[in-house]
Amino acid sequence: MSSSSSHTIYISVGSNIDRDKHTRAGLHAMYQAFGELQLSSVFESESVGFEGDNFYNLVVKAHTDLSIEQICKILKQIEHDNKRERLVEKFAPRTLDLDLLIYDQVVTQLPIELPRGEILYNAFVLWPMAEIASDELHPVVNQTYGQLWQCYDKSQQSIWKIPFTWSPDLK
Repeated sequence: MSSSSSHTIYISVGSNIDRDKHTRAGLHAMYQAFGELQLSSVFESESVGFEGDNFYNLVVKAHTDLSIEQICKILKQIEHDNKRERLVEKFAPRTLDLDLLIYDQVVTQLPIELPRGEILYNAFVLWPMAEIASDELHPVVNQTYGQLWQCYDKSQQSIWKIPFTWSPDLK
């Protein structure tokens, strides 16, 4: 793969139904689709916006030649393969939630909002972003993810790192 046409993408991963199984299945499917993945730590956090079991969250960095539309289609298919219910309200338990957060430094509203707004206000997205992309600039607010996390009001959400190992070789 030539690096000149390769795009750097960041994807948030979340699950609060059979979390370990679906997180691992999502990572395997993304590895199949995008190749080598760089993972943040896995974080556990309380559900936000509804009563529910705690979530596992992490952010994955990958490189791809695919378009934003193609990536979104793949992520939706992986969610579907993991029995993601689409008809439920926005804030609800889910088997697997995969969101494209960043595509290079693209700022757009269509086909999806990039960069995702939740990067700035959800600790379960910002902390893992700061961990694996600390020195990279957010294309809108022009601060690094490390700076954004440093300034974030950490009393807003309860979140902690958990032990979690994954490799493409382990099912």
